[in-house]
Amino acid sequence: LPGRQLCSGERGGDAVGKTKVGKGSNVMVVADGQGLPIGLHVASAQPHESQLADATLATVRVPQPRGRPRTRPQELVADKAYDSQAFRRSLRRRGIKPTIPTFARRDRKRPKRGRPIRTGPNYRQRWKVERCFGWMDNYRRLVVRYERSVAHYKAFCLIAISLWCVHLILK
Repeated sequence: LPGRQLCSGERGGDAVGKTKVGKGSNVMVVADGQGLPIGLHVASAQPHESQLADATLATVRVPQPRGRPRTRPQELVADKAYDSQAFRRSLRRRGIKPTIPTFARRDRKRPKRGRPIRTGPNYRQRWKVERCFGWMDNYRRLVVRYERSVAHYKAFCLIAISLWCVHLILK
């Protein structure tokens, strides 16, 4: 039958998951100390961000003048959503210092055992990562995902990051 569709088309595309407000994708960025993105991962919005953090850290590749590129940052500054013992343990196993504030949970009957976790002075630099996300929101194509393919959306994110780097170089 010309012009008729016999089976319903797939809606959403790759890496689109359900959230409380509808469907969406999750853009995860690793930024350096100046706020420049050095790692990017696009995934479905369904899994929690802490589950996607290892895949995002795997995208970090900083070229060096000689030798192989660096794949591990010295320190990872993250917000309270990443507060879990398993994530901290995996970071320490890789040789990365975690700087993550503790998430205030319900009142406990007994106080938590062990040394309290302190965030340190580098947590104050987290605004640079938030500035990176705010800058990415200036590109209308990145705010609302129009592409079905996650590879196309990730390519537009990489083009936007490249334009930002060129702008900073020429500034």
